[in-house]
Amino acid sequence: MDIASNEIICAGLSMPHSPRWHGGKLYLHNSGTGEFGTVNLATGVFEAITLCPGYLRGLAFMGNVAVVGMSLPRDNKTFSGLALDDALAERKMNPPAGLYFIDLSTGAVMHTISFEGIVTELYDVAILPGVRQPALLGPASQEVRRTLKVDAGQIKAFE
Repeated sequence: MDIASNEIICAGLSMPHSPRWHGGKLYLHNSGTGEFGTVNLATGVFEAITLCPGYLRGLAFMGNVAVVGMSLPRDNKTFSGLALDDALAERKMNPPAGLYFIDLSTGAVMHTISFEGIVTELYDVAILPGVRQPALLGPASQEVRRTLKVDAGQIKAFE
């Protein structure tokens, strides 16, 4: 939907997710079908680039590469009966939770990362340019007490 004009840009999608502007194009996930693609703004038609074998959520770009997040389908009424289920069954594919790295010029999947264990869902993907060893600090961890200083309602990193 175009927020400025309040007009629908593209209709008929199945659980659309993660719309992003990149290189002058509108990319998004047609999650209910497992398709990653673009919207042709002149026609309002979704144009699939790649089928990914999972429920798509999260999208970021590194130059000409899209980083797509995939979650395992949930076993509930909201996520049942999707075209994605039929596409996976037809191809005899099991959905992974993980990341796909897609070449935007060819639609080819360049690399994949699969998550195993308790990670079954991703909600978004972010690229951290120039960061070599990112870390996640939990709110109750000792590291957060040494790394962040809370001052007058603002959080500042120690330097």
